[in-house]
Amino acid sequence: MKLKSKLPHIGTTIFTEMSALANEHKATKLAQGFPDVEVDPKLQQYIIEAMNKGLHQYAPMAGLPLLLEALERKINTRNNRSVVAKEEVTVTPGATYGIYTALATIIETGDEVIILEPAYDSYSPNITSLGGIVRKVSLQDKDFSVDWNAVKAVINDKTKAIIINTPHNPTGSVWQASDFEALKDCVRDTNIYIISDEVYEYLSFDESKHISVLEDDELYERAFIVFSFGKVLQATGWKIGYNVAPKKLTAEFRKMHQYLAFSVNSLGQYAIGHYLMNDSTLDTLNDSFSKKRDLFLELFAPLPFTVPFKSQGSYFQLLSFEGLSQSFDKDYAILLTKEAGVASIPVSSFYEEKKDQKLLRFCFAKNEDTLITAANKLKQYFKV
Repeated sequence: MKLKSKLPHIGTTIFTEMSALANEHKATKLAQGFPDVEVDPKLQQYIIEAMNKGLHQYAPMAGLPLLLEALERKINTRNNRSVVAKEEVTVTPGATYGIYTALATIIETGDEVIILEPAYDSYSPNITSLGGIVRKVSLQDKDFSVDWNAVKAVINDKTKAIIINTPHNPTGSVWQASDFEALKDCVRDTNIYIISDEVYEYLSFDESKHISVLEDDELYERAFIVFSFGKVLQATGWKIGYNVAPKKLTAEFRKMHQYLAFSVNSLGQYAIGHYLMNDSTLDTLNDSFSKKRDLFLELFAPLPFTVPFKSQGSYFQLLSFEGLSQSFDKDYAILLTKEAGVASIPVSSFYEEKKDQKLLRFCFAKNEDTLITAANKLKQYFKV
């Protein structure tokens, strides 16, 4: 028997590859986007409470009523949109799943989906595996802003959706209000859907402010908006997120969801629902993570990297090694992992054509000791 691969040119992800390399060489892990900070003890206590209550069976397909109620309140207040959660919110086993399911809901064979590169690595294979065609538009080199004329140039009668992501992984850029006006101009009077990846919604720094598609009536009517509890609660291993969409789109999304995962683990939903209702301190995340970014930049300042721009949001800071080596960025990331003992992610991995800009992505969502250890290793390696 011969299986024809739907993704013949794709192997192990760069995240798995660099994590394995970091383990092999006992490197400090600033590669994969997960925190090493302690999960809030109150959240842990709610998990124990859920176990003691015996919540070990299937949750309702859309989500536990408690969690849906908490999300309805959150969206109504933080995102300034009045939603009916039982009709517009679906709890999912992670944001990556939510993106795939949104795509599966809308894509038919031959449909085109626009992605803005560098892009989270699941977008393109998701589209391809569903029979869609990827249309790539590169963000502008210096600041990774959107070239809206380039976006308009690839829109045609086959365009089914545009995937957007702000705060942006991997670059840490954040969209401005003008970007959303330009997006509206692109999709107005079309049948183009928007899939909005907002997993870092709580993490925008300095003068930057996260603007959600939820806040705009014109965009919301055609949108699937994806969120992650793993990122905001520093519990990525829980793999719980949620999707928000208008009632008619949610109904179609749930048709796919019920046959892909059906529901999400009851224990985590119970814990998160109670946490959001009673103990949530999520509005403090901006301050704590901006301090982590500033500490990262302070610790890495003596090193011979250059900073293209300070991260405006997310878990990540880009550093350029252009003045240090002309190596391909993946080769240089491997070198630093093996010889300096610090793991990062090469930014070329976020381009399907592996565009090399001599940039590495470092995750600063770490304990202070982890960041200090990484900086000291690199100072020793570079002899500074």
